[in-house]
Amino acid sequence: MSDNVYAVTEVVGSSSQSTDDAIRNAISTAGGKLRNLEWFEVVETRGHIENAKVAHFQVTLKIGFRYEAET
Repeated sequence: MSDNVYAVTEVVGSSSQSTDDAIRNAISTAGGKLRNLEWFEVVETRGHIENAKVAHFQVTLKIGFRYEAET
């Protein structure tokens, strides 16, 4: 195992379908801007209610990404 250094960023994903989709949306979007994503941690789950039904799921994630070694 190499000696690596990681940074952590916090993002919130949302979905009208499920918490899993909210997680996937957050990671997919973050992956479009950040490289070397390696892990995530669900920090908070919440949602939006409309007419006594769940309208949206929101999931706050910490996403860890590895710094690239200088060459």
